Amino acid sequence: MTVTITRPDVTALPLVPENPLPYWHRLTATRRFDTGLELMRDSGGSVTRNVLGPTWMMPPLVFVFSPQGAHDVLARTDAFAERAAAPIALEIRRLVGDNLLVLPHHEWLPRRRALQPIFTKHHVPRFAGHMAEVAEQLADRWSLGAAVDLDAECRALTLGALGHSIFGIDLGDQTQVVGAALRTGGKWAADRALRPVNPPRWWPTRAQRTARASSAALHALAAEILQACRADPTRDAPLVRALMQTTDPQTGRPLSDRAICDELVLFLFAGHDTTSTALTYALWALGHRPDLQQRAAAEACALGDRRLTHEDVPRLRYTVQVLHEALRLCPPAPAVGRMVMADIEVNGYHVPAGTFAIVAIYAMHRDPALWEDPLRFDPDRFSPERSKGRDRWQYLPFGGGPRACIGDHFAMLEATLALATILRQIEVHSLSSDFPTATPLTMIAAAPIRAKVGLRRSMNRRVS
Repeated sequence: MTVTITRPDVTALPLVPENPLPYWHRLTATRRFDTGLELMRDSGGSVTRNVLGPTWMMPPLVFVFSPQGAHDVLARTDAFAERAAAPIALEIRRLVGDNLLVLPHHEWLPRRRALQPIFTKHHVPRFAGHMAEVAEQLADRWSLGAAVDLDAECRALTLGALGHSIFGIDLGDQTQVVGAALRTGGKWAADRALRPVNPPRWWPTRAQRTARASSAALHALAAEILQACRADPTRDAPLVRALMQTTDPQTGRPLSDRAICDELVLFLFAGHDTTSTALTYALWALGHRPDLQQRAAAEACALGDRRLTHEDVPRLRYTVQVLHEALRLCPPAPAVGRMVMADIEVNGYHVPAGTFAIVAIYAMHRDPALWEDPLRFDPDRFSPERSKGRDRWQYLPFGGGPRACIGDHFAMLEATLALATILRQIEVHSLSSDFPTATPLTMIAAAPIRAKVGLRRSMNRRVS
């Protein structure tokens, strides 16, 4: 018996309405994945179309601001909405090579299956000790009292912990170099993807030379990590070990050293930005709200002086809520895109093949139609009572669907332990009145986030 499966005809549906803003306003807004896309949402509604030029120059853009629309784009298990074909993904792939973020659907699936076990809830607790240890070192330094840049400090913290827990290496003084290289490469890829016209990649512009140098530096570090693991079979580097045991689905052979290094560069980028942005924003917000900070600190202090572990996380519920609220207001990925490969339906509209569909996460997270008093920092909105009935597709800090961030559990575990470790010893007083952001690729602080830090008055002994 033969079963015929027919796809619904979506061409009868209306096309997504065009955004009414003037051309130059739309062009400017499209380059800002945070405040710019809020402007597109306010002017165009839950789904809006933006055509910036002929299709040979730039694909039509459809911006999605509704939970249903986000589901329609991101929840697909077919290849009709392909991340790897998106302009930004293509630029990242050409700059740093193949990796889990940019592989086409048929290549991505076996790679994801091979790496997924490392990042399950049952596996990630083994990484927790490194984050708690590095956070203790930071808290000890802050306890002396100083004015610090929370953004720079949190980036160094997360890169240091990531080096130990995932790669089995002490990055040490390399954290600043690695962080700068990651930002440079990401900004270059995003800029090229969003410009209608670009110089050839071989043209030796200053930006392209800098981006290639950044990519080379990151790959050199990845090669160093891989070589160290091959030389020492006892080195604890779970991600590197998993990649060494992964086979190429096309050849059945182990991944080449180049392929492994491409993946390591991706995880340096993703693991670094996700946790540091959440932690920076959480500390800055709490630095303006002593009442909320004291509540989170009291929760952490109740666990005693010993080093925190993954087993403590269930007792850090308010700390987790603080991080969820930080991720709502400052999501590491302010928008995620898919190239539409076949006609699909999005929120009741027809989206033709060849369209670049962008789910505007930042704008959704701040939409007054979805959130009460959306600009207020209120961790209690993520309490069990207030979370009941909330559409799971209106909160997407790690994306959604099959290609959601593979390291979401790892990122939340690390951020929770780091925040609790810092707050039970340190008081934070924010000196920066606002939190300016930039979106070169992921969401980052656009300026130093200044704060005064010192020993918490309720602490009378060193955490160890």
